[in-house]
Amino acid sequence: MDGFGWIVPGAILALLPKCPMCLAAYIALWSGIGLSFSAATHLRALLLMLSVGLILFMAVRNTRRLIHKFGGYEKIIERSALC
Repeated sequence: MDGFGWIVPGAILALLPKCPMCLAAYIALWSGIGLSFSAATHLRALLLMLSVGLILFMAVRNTRRLIHKFGGYEKIIERSALC
């Protein structure tokens, strides 16, 4: 399940077109809903920020897990309690 969390935002970033009009055309093609240029621009920016935010969140979460698992976190706490 953890790998799925990395795949979805990565796929969105890979498949997100650079042109807002292309995004509007893809949405119209897939769903039949027409978007204006400004709506497509805002939707593209929102998808971009959401995908990058999710990837950063997952990276921070996995880094914290690795630090906790391999970083000797308990030893640091014990040393600071002794001082």
